[in-house]
Amino acid sequence: MKIYRRLEEIPKPFHRPALTVGNFDGVHLGHQALFRKVIELAGPRDGDTVALTFDPHPLKILRPQDPPKLISTTEHKIELIAEAGIKHLICLSFTKEFVNTSAYDFVNRILYQVIGVEDLVVGYDYACGKGRQGDIPFLQDMGARLGFKLHVVPPVSVEGMIVSSTNVRRYVTLGEMRKVRALLGRYYQIRGIVQEGRRRGGPVVGFPTANLRIEEEDLCPKTGVYVVQVIHRDKCYGGVLNIGYNPTFGDQRLGAETHIFDFKQDIYGHPIKLNLIQRLRDEKKFSGPKELARHISRDIETARSILSEKRP
Repeated sequence: MKIYRRLEEIPKPFHRPALTVGNFDGVHLGHQALFRKVIELAGPRDGDTVALTFDPHPLKILRPQDPPKLISTTEHKIELIAEAGIKHLICLSFTKEFVNTSAYDFVNRILYQVIGVEDLVVGYDYACGKGRQGDIPFLQDMGARLGFKLHVVPPVSVEGMIVSSTNVRRYVTLGEMRKVRALLGRYYQIRGIVQEGRRRGGPVVGFPTANLRIEEEDLCPKTGVYVVQVIHRDKCYGGVLNIGYNPTFGDQRLGAETHIFDFKQDIYGHPIKLNLIQRLRDEKKFSGPKELARHISRDIETARSILSEKRP
């Protein structure tokens, strides 16, 4: 997939493109339906498949006092869009100046003149431009005037749930990872660089851990113990993850500590990915390291049983 960070990097309109536009936070099943429609439309004419998105998320600029907790990093989003089969991704910087772009200018200048859209694929609730004035009727009118076709993809439902980024965030914060997986079509994933911890996991408790920092802007699952798949250098390992404050030791900072099964490498400073499979229990305060170790042993036994039924 070719990535364009500025409109100036697009020397001429794409070849008979089908295009979709959105934030695509999480690249959930609803977004995947948009990408499939783009590929379906462009395929018979050998046209280019194009997606246009923004970085940062527009609400970080429009609502800085209450920005959304993002489901995926920009890096992860790009990977997922590429896996969906899109060949060209335009990732524009969303700035305070860009906020003032009118719906007409956005469609006429960017979508039509620069990209050369022939088919525009959007979700049922899509709107663009300053004040979200570019709604579905507006886009239909612009399509008739400029000569492109508008395709509106209806909402996607799974297990009685509307697939949306809002619902994904809701179930992540509730720790309901089965529902999250149903909405995403994959496991929810946390990424990060392994940090130096307090080195209590191995010497004190008997279970060494890989520690990730959780920042205030991160979408954090409900505190507790989770069964996880740990991906390091393209290899997948089982593990148990504790998200919380480690009350047994009176910690104050929220953290994510993962004990990786059958793993003895030194990975401080290494990137890892955690697929959250299932939440096992709440975080608890124990009388001391020995009682904590007994409960971790039980968690590991349960996690191994659950992971034996899962594919990496």
